[in-house]
Amino acid sequence: MPGLTEAQTLGLQELLRVSPVADEIARRFQDAGHRLSLVGGSVRDALLGRLGNDLDFTTDARPQQILKLVKGWADAVWDVGIAFGTVGARKDTPEGSFLIEITTYRSEAYDRSSRKPEVSYGDSIEQDLVRRDFTVNAMAVDLPGRQFVDPHRGLEDLEARVLRTPATPEESFSDDPLRMMRAARFAAQLDFEPAPEVVAAMTAMAERITIVSAERVQAELNKLLLAEHPVKGLRLLVETGLADFVLPELPALRLESDEHHRHKDVYEHSLTVLEQAIALETEGPDLVLRLASLLHDIGKPRTRRFESDGRVSFHHHEMVGAKMTRKRMRELKYSNELINEVSRLVELHLRFHGYGGGEWTDSAVRRYVTDAGPLLERLHKLTRSDCTTRNKRKAAALSRTYDSLEERITALQEQEELDAIRPALDGNEIMQLLGLRPGPAVGRAYKHLLELRLEHGPMEHEAAVAALREWWAAQPQD
Repeated sequence: MPGLTEAQTLGLQELLRVSPVADEIARRFQDAGHRLSLVGGSVRDALLGRLGNDLDFTTDARPQQILKLVKGWADAVWDVGIAFGTVGARKDTPEGSFLIEITTYRSEAYDRSSRKPEVSYGDSIEQDLVRRDFTVNAMAVDLPGRQFVDPHRGLEDLEARVLRTPATPEESFSDDPLRMMRAARFAAQLDFEPAPEVVAAMTAMAERITIVSAERVQAELNKLLLAEHPVKGLRLLVETGLADFVLPELPALRLESDEHHRHKDVYEHSLTVLEQAIALETEGPDLVLRLASLLHDIGKPRTRRFESDGRVSFHHHEMVGAKMTRKRMRELKYSNELINEVSRLVELHLRFHGYGGGEWTDSAVRRYVTDAGPLLERLHKLTRSDCTTRNKRKAAALSRTYDSLEERITALQEQEELDAIRPALDGNEIMQLLGLRPGPAVGRAYKHLLELRLEHGPMEHEAAVAALREWWAAQPQD
């Protein structure tokens, strides 16, 4: 190849950085008569100047031979992926720890009725590279000699920032339909454009994604959402029809509009809210916030009503949306914790607007904070992001109102430790004062005292006791 391109120069620098570890392990394989190559995402990231300490290798050695070669060299070895030909290892060095995956040359394809790939081993690096998802991931560096292997012109596509497949897109996506989602994910992560024939195949074969397990789909969706340009990937999912099968609530937001019932484009609004929420992140990508931002309005299509005065209403769309969020996330096999957090944010995203022009009582502020709980900071970001009006005066007024609310929250937190609002009496004290055993009556008494706390602020112990006795006296006695 004439002269070093910028990508090759970056790649050489990255490979020199990891070469002590890469060359060590390569010599062990070479001495045993096997070939070892750095491959796939590791080569791509090296050429982009972003190679981390996770290294992917491929070899003609079979899994049991790989195990024998890394034991005694690596500081830890695991074989959870050995059924698919992969052995994992960790190597600690003065420069840091390296996580290594070594996979036997292979090819894999889906049976049309199966959710699991069938794995067969290959005998050459060229055979291995042709079965990979995209040409930019189908490059290798043979070690320890560092010969660059690029039979599918992946370097050219990397320079052009284009996603192509080594085989035809139809063959590639038939082998593993999840690759269609990976195209969207790499568009989001790397800001690459899929080639026209890739987009055409994704569109024609979108329904094929339904044979892939929900867990694998979720993992790809998470990587897409946590990428630098998630909106780019999401648009590709919607435009190719893939979203109809993995996240149908998103394309459903493209509500038809007519000149008599004008309303905001909910689909475009949701993507804008996602981008604005990302801009407010302070500690790296936040999956909970990003999911809530994307899904916050998914209840609108089901609640849309055309009013007699020409307006469009979406009454209670936050409640409907929260239920829809739970259902979709359960189908995608998300954890209960994540489902609860995202659906709660969807449910609360309109709460701020329920208080008019900012006439917030102390009681309302307490309830806002208490209902949000540990999600308060995310709710702040979601609420601010949900303002996408082009009317600068209206946007500034909303921002000032929310600034005022946050100032009120801070002041009240300093005044009465708002984060841990609880009544002056706990359950044991309630039972002792009223002579009760554990049961529903204790819960009702506690809830009553909590309501008083939210409404009136902190209560002295004696005042709480008096309020409890007064409430109890008014209760019907069995």
